[in-house]
Amino acid sequence: MNQREKEQYLREYAILKGQGKPFFPYAVAKDAVMACVVMAVIITLSLVLGAELGSKANPTTTTYVPRPEWYFFFLFEVLRVIKPASLVPLATIGVPTLGLIILFLLPFFDRSPERRPERRPIATATFIVVAAAMALLTYQGAHAGSPTAIELATPASVKQAGGAELAEFEAGKAVVAQSGCLACHKIGENGNSGPGPDMTHIATRLKSQAIARTLVNPTKPMPSFKNLPPQKFKSVVAFLSLLK
Repeated sequence: MNQREKEQYLREYAILKGQGKPFFPYAVAKDAVMACVVMAVIITLSLVLGAELGSKANPTTTTYVPRPEWYFFFLFEVLRVIKPASLVPLATIGVPTLGLIILFLLPFFDRSPERRPERRPIATATFIVVAAAMALLTYQGAHAGSPTAIELATPASVKQAGGAELAEFEAGKAVVAQSGCLACHKIGENGNSGPGPDMTHIATRLKSQAIARTLVNPTKPMPSFKNLPPQKFKSVVAFLSLLK
């Protein structure tokens, strides 16, 4: 903005300011009235419909999966994307704080008086990038599978076999889901894609004997599962051996 444009802007601003009404008490009164209306609506809804608090907390359960409210999905998804434990402070504090700082400093970088989006490329591009990133992370967070469940369809061959094979497949799926395997592996739509390999089709790469040996003597940082009860260990091997 050159000096002539600045002077013209200040003249127009002074004219419009003189034609307008002062912020206090006009704008303050309008905001106060709307705030009262919103509070009245919220109080009425809470009295008529009640507040959904969910089921009663059970401290003995091991299957409860805490989920944030939908408007926090993008923050929790950032924590899922940044996997190393040493970077957890960066995911929970650093990234949101850095984003807020960038948005706070944006008016100091883009000082154009223009209001049309196409004439303010910096502000427009920043808004598009931030909105798209939050929308994508919110969508991924909303569709993230449970960390303690495997929502994988039972293979048709296992369904046809039925009986003991089907029962062992389901038992093994439950043991794998509850043993922390999904923290490092992905099975179907559940779990994390690292640092361990995807196990959705592990049976196409390893035979049951190799799977059993890997569970007993794994490569670090994977823990050993040799102390699992024999029946649970057998069920895990059987389940993984059918993932083709």
